[in-house]
Amino acid sequence: MYLKDYLFFIAAILVCLVFSGWASAKVHSAYAAFSEEKTRSNMTGYDTAVRLLRANGVTDISVGRISGRLSDHYHPTKKTVNLSTSTYGDNSVAAVAVAAHEIGHVMQNKRGYLPYKIRTALVPVANFGSFLAMPLVLIGVLLDAFLLAGSDSRLGFTFALIGVAFYGAATLFQLVTLPVEFNASKRARKMLVEEGVLTEEESVGAKRVLDAAALTYVAGLATSLVYFLRFFVWVLTIFGRRRR
Repeated sequence: MYLKDYLFFIAAILVCLVFSGWASAKVHSAYAAFSEEKTRSNMTGYDTAVRLLRANGVTDISVGRISGRLSDHYHPTKKTVNLSTSTYGDNSVAAVAVAAHEIGHVMQNKRGYLPYKIRTALVPVANFGSFLAMPLVLIGVLLDAFLLAGSDSRLGFTFALIGVAFYGAATLFQLVTLPVEFNASKRARKMLVEEGVLTEEESVGAKRVLDAAALTYVAGLATSLVYFLRFFVWVLTIFGRRRR
């Protein structure tokens, strides 16, 4: 049974790797295609970010430039929207779509979008959890080895399960990320048309770019879930064997 579970895990990971590779290729393909399509408004990524912020009455967020390609992100603590070199000064449909997506995150924060607040709260828990998960499981295994001979204590198993729960926080973070990213893209497409950055026709291209990007988050969730389930089954298998 253990070998069968292991082979199933390997197969699931391979599927996730293929899906992740396909999603990544789709993002780069869509971005490359619509990087060639220039906006009729002639607005760049920077222009778009500034206009959308002003249109929504946001005055405390700055827009900066960072190196890289598709490394754009919103930093709520520093109150900055960082646009990559490929987005900042480019007036393509792809560039303004990416810039508007980051403003979508700004608006989620400003308007108290619940999934965004949950994801923000999970960031330290997920980071802390992924770091502590394996040490807690190993502590649990060692405690079980020393205590099982002298008592029926479940202390070791409890420690191991706490480790699994910590690891699960990272998977939960990935799960909450999905509605956050999809909602930011929805806000972006709406703002782009309403503020005249893109026409309805051009917004179709923006949607393709943003939908492709969203697939990478789906792939991330699938991979995280498979590893979490494998981790959970591994702990149950170890302790099940020790108590036979």
